[in-house]
Amino acid sequence: MDRKVKWGIAGLGNIAKKFAADLIKNSESDLVAVASSNFNRAMKFKSSYGAKRAYKSYSQLFEDEDVEVVYIASLNNHHKKMTFDALNSRKAVLCEKPLGLNTTEIKQMIAKAKNKNCFLMEGLWSRFNPAINRAKKWIKEGKIGIPKFIYAEFSFFRLDADNSHRLMDPKKGGGALLDIGIYPLFFAYYILGLPKNIKAQSMMGPTGVDIQTSMILEYEKALAMLYCGIANPSDNNAKICGTKGQIILPGRWHDTQSIKLINNSNLLEDILPTVGNGFNYQIKEVNRCIIDGKKQGKWSHKNSLELASLLEKVKKFSD
Repeated sequence: MDRKVKWGIAGLGNIAKKFAADLIKNSESDLVAVASSNFNRAMKFKSSYGAKRAYKSYSQLFEDEDVEVVYIASLNNHHKKMTFDALNSRKAVLCEKPLGLNTTEIKQMIAKAKNKNCFLMEGLWSRFNPAINRAKKWIKEGKIGIPKFIYAEFSFFRLDADNSHRLMDPKKGGGALLDIGIYPLFFAYYILGLPKNIKAQSMMGPTGVDIQTSMILEYEKALAMLYCGIANPSDNNAKICGTKGQIILPGRWHDTQSIKLINNSNLLEDILPTVGNGFNYQIKEVNRCIIDGKKQGKWSHKNSLELASLLEKVKKFSD
């Protein structure tokens, strides 16, 4: 790559800090500008991560002619509007997961990106995790035979959050499913594709968001058992079992740095340390797309829409 891709970051919470820390270590990237509705936060962020400019409104960032691509890291309920505004300013967009609150929003966002001829990708960083992609490769190579069972969970304790917290507030797109349930669903979808049937059960919190959700996905020749929650801590392991062996992704599996292959009595463990906070692989994918003039990444519009459809089907069990 003979030039640096010029980035902006909109929404400067904890996830943006982790992303920015990886971005500034990436030799192919240049952090041009950051924006927050809180200008003091924007100035502090600018100083911490060496951005050239800080803005007190997102519109100022989107209008910055030096910015090529914007990473949107706002609350879930702001994703659609901010993505629309960025695309209207002809910016490429990497929007943190979930891309939209439902398939209707996502279809509109994809249509807008196509209309403006701009790049758009959902920020589902686990798609680019080396260990998860090693698992996919091993399965394709037949190392565990025919996949028959997947187990994956993502949970932690956060019931002590107040009702206005993003996890607890339904108006902010709260709940365990949208925040972290997307990861186990992604895992099953990435390995096995779309299921033919889904069953789910949720326990709801006092604000009306799910605090625990269990899911069973039925495929033609396999089952997946998935769980997400904010009611209990967990080791957050995942595994894929086949007719000849199994693959184990130790916790936290969605950004794991190792993988185990158990075939009969043989054990193979690969250590695949991630760079920084693990966002570098996603950043490299976006940079490649921008340089090559692509409008979609390896995590495609179709992938985002199909994953959102699974989320919607699960959510119906708690409505």
